[in-house]
Amino acid sequence: MSLDLHYKQEKPPDIARKRNLWPRNRMVGANYLYYILLAAVIGAFGYYLYTYRDLSLLYLPEMIRGALVTLLVSVLSGICAIIFGLLGAFGSLARFRPLRWLTGIYVEVIRGTPLLVQLYLWYYGIRLLLSNIGFDPHDMLFNSMTVLQSNSLVPDSFNIFFYGILGLSFNYGAYLTEVFRTGILSVERGQSEAALSLGLDERQTMRYIILPQAIRSIIPPLTNNFITLIQDSAFLSVIAVIELEYITIGFALPQADSNQKMYVFVLGALLYLVMCYPLSVAARMMERRLTPDHA
Repeated sequence: MSLDLHYKQEKPPDIARKRNLWPRNRMVGANYLYYILLAAVIGAFGYYLYTYRDLSLLYLPEMIRGALVTLLVSVLSGICAIIFGLLGAFGSLARFRPLRWLTGIYVEVIRGTPLLVQLYLWYYGIRLLLSNIGFDPHDMLFNSMTVLQSNSLVPDSFNIFFYGILGLSFNYGAYLTEVFRTGILSVERGQSEAALSLGLDERQTMRYIILPQAIRSIIPPLTNNFITLIQDSAFLSVIAVIELEYITIGFALPQADSNQKMYVFVLGALLYLVMCYPLSVAARMMERRLTPDHA
């Protein structure tokens, strides 16, 4: 035992220092290797895009127009989904039991069935049912815009967009119902009790006390749902909504060369990435800004 201690005391300090630096050097080397591989991948992908630059110049302008339609449809669907989600959350927390049951049925049925099937039901089922009783969104908008002498702005395919947006928003409203309900319940009950004891009514308590605190926990899942909504807007191509996915398929499938066909799909995926990635960055910034430590 004494010999072992004596040996350890006489060990050169440089050797021990080098051994302590080995894990650190490995991490630095791994970081350099990561950036080298990342640069190689980006360079190879850039060369891949350059190789098919003619296809990009030919198809990209029309695909960008489709991406703008996708973005517009997603924004309108997102706004409507937030409205459905808030109504569903308040309904699930209501004291009136039948309203809670109705909200529960809405959430479970929508979340338990595929979005694609729901879009078909909206367009080929509910649309035909409403048209039989005289409800036609295109004619209603056309007549109202005629008064303003702007009916030329109403597209002939308005009904397709109308029911597509309604189907998307109704679907995501069910998911946002649970997001909002969970966010509201995450606020301590003592907060609302204190607000009520100070003379605020239930509506003021919800508006000024509960919702501002619930937003902190709502923003991450809300952003994730909106990003998924942009991607799921591609399902609207099955009811002939001319958006990014519809145009991408229309350009890709006629290609005889499988490599060119693959490139068109890659180009479409890049446009979806350009639309979705800024939302992730914005969500992280808002989440940091709303945290108590940041404040």
